[in-house]
Amino acid sequence: MSLITVTLPDGSQKFVPAGSSPLDVAASISPRLAEAAIVARVNGELRDLTRPLETDAAVEILTSKNPEALEVYRHSTAHLLAAAVLELFPETQLGIGPPTDAGFFYDFQRETPFTPEDLEKIEERMREIQARDLPYERVMTPKHAGLEKYADQAMKIELITEKADEVFSEYTLGPHFIDFCRGPHVPSTSRLKAFKLLSVAGAYWKGDEKNQQLQRIYGTAFFTKKELDEYLHKLEEAKKRDHRKLGRELDLFSIQELAGPGLIFFHPKGGTVRKLLEDWMRNQYVARGYSLVYTPHIARIDLYKTSGHANFYSENMFSRMELDDAEYQLKPMNCPGHILIYADRQRSYRDLPVRLGELGTVYRYERSGVMHGLLRVRGFTQDDAHIFCTPEQIVDEVVSCLEFAVDTLNAFGFDRYEAELSTWDGGASGKYDGEPEQWTLAENALREATERIGMNVKVMADEAAFYGPKIDVKLVDAIGRLWQLSTVQFDFTLPRRFGLKYIAEDGQAHQPLMVHRALFGSVERFFGILVEHYAGAFPVWLAPVQAVVLPITDKQNAYALEVLGKLKDAGLRVEIDDRSEKVNFKIREAQLQKIPYMLVVGGREAEAGQVSVRNRRHGDQGVESVDAFIARVQEQVAAHTPFE
Repeated sequence: MSLITVTLPDGSQKFVPAGSSPLDVAASISPRLAEAAIVARVNGELRDLTRPLETDAAVEILTSKNPEALEVYRHSTAHLLAAAVLELFPETQLGIGPPTDAGFFYDFQRETPFTPEDLEKIEERMREIQARDLPYERVMTPKHAGLEKYADQAMKIELITEKADEVFSEYTLGPHFIDFCRGPHVPSTSRLKAFKLLSVAGAYWKGDEKNQQLQRIYGTAFFTKKELDEYLHKLEEAKKRDHRKLGRELDLFSIQELAGPGLIFFHPKGGTVRKLLEDWMRNQYVARGYSLVYTPHIARIDLYKTSGHANFYSENMFSRMELDDAEYQLKPMNCPGHILIYADRQRSYRDLPVRLGELGTVYRYERSGVMHGLLRVRGFTQDDAHIFCTPEQIVDEVVSCLEFAVDTLNAFGFDRYEAELSTWDGGASGKYDGEPEQWTLAENALREATERIGMNVKVMADEAAFYGPKIDVKLVDAIGRLWQLSTVQFDFTLPRRFGLKYIAEDGQAHQPLMVHRALFGSVERFFGILVEHYAGAFPVWLAPVQAVVLPITDKQNAYALEVLGKLKDAGLRVEIDDRSEKVNFKIREAQLQKIPYMLVVGGREAEAGQVSVRNRRHGDQGVESVDAFIARVQEQVAAHTPFE
C-alpha cells in the first residue's frame, strides 16, 4: 500500500493511503470534524470531501465557520431544488443554478408557469430527497459524449460548448438529476439542514433580453434553522419596508407606464422630501468650499469620445440623436462637463484645490429586468463633485471627502457603516490605466486619509476601477442591511485625455490630480434607502407633513384653522383634516400616513388656546400650548432628531 503525505493548515503532516479522501483525513483527526465538514481545500482548490487524494497534498477541511463553505452548501441546495423539480415535472429543462449572497436560484425552461402551490410541492419534495441521504456523485464525461447526450437541450449544449473541457465534470443526485457542473458539493443531501424556497420570477437566458425567457426559482439556505428563521424574519421586515409599496401608500413617487420604465415622477410629498435632501447637500457644498455648477443634460458625442465613455461605456448609454450640426448624446456622467469648466481657463497652483459640485441628472440604459423602484433607474440625479488638486493637497482633500461622507450618514440617522478600499493588482494584468507611481500615490493617500480619521477599511485587492483606486462607504440600515452609498474615486485617465494642466510654483505646467466624489450616490437611490430605513416614518425634519390638525367636530374648525395658520407661520409643514368624520378615524388615517404629530382640538382645547398632542410612535402626549408645541418641533428639526 503506497502512502501519501497530507499537510494540514497548522503545518503538521499525516501519512494516509493513496486514494484516501479529505473526509477520511477529517475522520482521522476527529469524528466531530468529519461530521461538521462541508468541503475541502486541496492545494488551494475547493474540492469534494469524497474526491480521492492520489498524491501528496496540502489539505484544509472547511466547516460552517468558513464563508466559502456556505457558497458550496447553497450551490448543493440549488442542485437539490433542481432534482426535486425534475422528479415532479420531468419535462423541465435546466438552465444554471448558482449560489448567491442571499441564497441560490435555478433557472428552468418549462411551458407551464410555476405557481405558489408548485413551490410548496417542490420544497416538500426537496425535504423528501434530503431525508434519503443521496450522495452528490461526480462523473467525468468526454465532451463529445456530453454533446450527444444533451442534443435535445439547447442550453446545455451551449454551456458545454462554451465552458467544458475535453473531459468535464457532471454531478448526479438520485436517478433523475445529472448536470454539467464544476462543483464542489457537500457529500450528501443529509448535510443540508435548513432551506426555504422564496419566489419565482422571469429571467432571460444569460441575462440577455434577446434570449428565451426562463423561470427562475429563488431560495435560501443556512447551516442552522435559527439562522434561517432570523433571515426569514428580516425578509418579512424588508417587505414591510419596501419603498415601492410605501411609495404608493404614502403618495411619494410613481413610475408611469406612458412615460416609460426607470423614470421617476416625484409627487408633492416626495418632492418635499427630495427638496430637503438637495437643499441640505447644496448648503453643505457651500459650507465646505465647493463651487456649485450646472451642466447640460445633452452634449455632442465628441465630448464622450474624448472622455472615453463613447467606447468603453457605450452599452450603458442611450442612442445618439442627430441634430443640425452633429450627433448628440444624453449625458451618462457629470464628470466630462465639470472637466470642461475646469479647463475653460488657465489655472494656477494658487487656484487649487478646485471643488466643483452639482446635483446633476444623468441617463443610463438599464435592462428592463434589473430596474428596481428608486434603486435602479434610467434617469437619476447624482450629488456629483470633482476635485482638482496638487499632490501636496490630496490627503487633506480625501480626508475632507471621508469626513463629509460620515457627516452625511449621521445627518440622516445612520450610525453604522462599513468601508472598503479597492486597490489594483500592481500592474500584473495590464488592465489598469495610469503609471505605478500614480497608483502608489493614490493608494497611499487613501490609506493615510482613513488612518487620520480612524476609519476602519477592508482592503479589496484587484477591485479598483481601471482608472484609479477608490473608497466605498456602505451604510447599515435599521434591519442590518448593507447599502452601497458614498464613493471617493481617483481618476488618472480623464485629466490625461482632456490635457488638464495647472501652472505650479516652478512656472511649469503640471497635470492635476482628480477625485470623483458622490455621497448620496444618487438622490433617487438615497431616497429609496431612507424610505426603507425609516419604514416610511421619516424623522420630523424630513417628514413631508410634520403635523395634522384634527378638529373633533365642525364647531372647532375655526380654531383648527387658527392653529394651522400659526404653525405654518412658524415654518412647519402642516395640514388640517376637517372632514366630518369621527376623530378616531382621522387619527387612524394620520397614523397610516405616518405623520409625526396629530393635534386634536376639541371644545376644551379651543377655549384654553391649546392642542392635545398625539405622537405616531408614543401615542397621547397630553395637552400643551401651541407655542410650546412649535418650540419643541423646531428644536427637533434643528437637531435633525431621527425619532420623536
